[in-house]
Amino acid sequence: MDWNDLKYFLEVARGGSLTRAAQALRVSQSTVGRRIAELESRLGARLFARHQTGYFLTDEGRGMLARAEAVEENMLAFERGASGLNPGVSGTVRLATSDNLASDLVIPALPAFMARHPRLRLDILTTTATVALGGREADLALRVVQPTHGNLRVRRLGELSYGVYGRRDYLDRHPAAGADPLAGRAIIGWDESHAHLPAAQWLAARVAPAQVVLATSSLRTQIAAVQAGLGLAVLPDFLAVGDGMVRVLGADQVFSNGVWLAMHADLGASARVRAVADFLADVVTRADPALSGRWPGA
Repeated sequence: MDWNDLKYFLEVARGGSLTRAAQALRVSQSTVGRRIAELESRLGARLFARHQTGYFLTDEGRGMLARAEAVEENMLAFERGASGLNPGVSGTVRLATSDNLASDLVIPALPAFMARHPRLRLDILTTTATVALGGREADLALRVVQPTHGNLRVRRLGELSYGVYGRRDYLDRHPAAGADPLAGRAIIGWDESHAHLPAAQWLAARVAPAQVVLATSSLRTQIAAVQAGLGLAVLPDFLAVGDGMVRVLGADQVFSNGVWLAMHADLGASARVRAVADFLADVVTRADPALSGRWPGA
């Protein structure tokens, strides 16, 4: 059986439609439909029930799914191992990280690194969602939450401290109601889809929902809101820069997170993945005084 046939089967099973599978595989919808029909013909079994609302696994299809996933994992492990056979630093490395770490930490340091490795391509996936390193979504992840699932090599590279910040003129116009610097002041927080983030959880335990006047899905919009004088937000110390930004609570009263680098264990022999991992470790180490809130005058 052709391994590619199983790719088509798995994408349709996971997405429930030819359209989603075609988008994931970057082929036409008709190609997906044809490959599924050919696979069913060779197996002599109906794998999917076709409905207007999508494709649904039959009993035979559900029996096939676990076997196909086992084959997929073996093929991906083979590909990951094979990627380490080429000793040169070339090819593509996929890095999953957050937008702020990519934009404010990784990318500013990239020009010199890419000049040293002109045959290397770096794909950066910026998301706060968990990315599966066991599949093909990413080779490395740089996170402020320690990855715990999968056959991973995980390193703690540094520390990222957080504080509560507001503009000086906002604080002057809205004095705190008592000893608590958050009391009586507007809060800028995370939307419901990001409630799992440490900053969102800290705010949920610390302030009343009625205090939240704006909820966003990115740190950049929260920083912009603070700079516009809309209220206070929990921000990484290294991003809370600029005239008029005042820290009203420090990391000792808010929290700090580790900065973690994770890769799939099978990629440890890959020269290109090791090169990017070493680069990231150096970048975080150099930036650690700012990331951990220990820069002069902090």
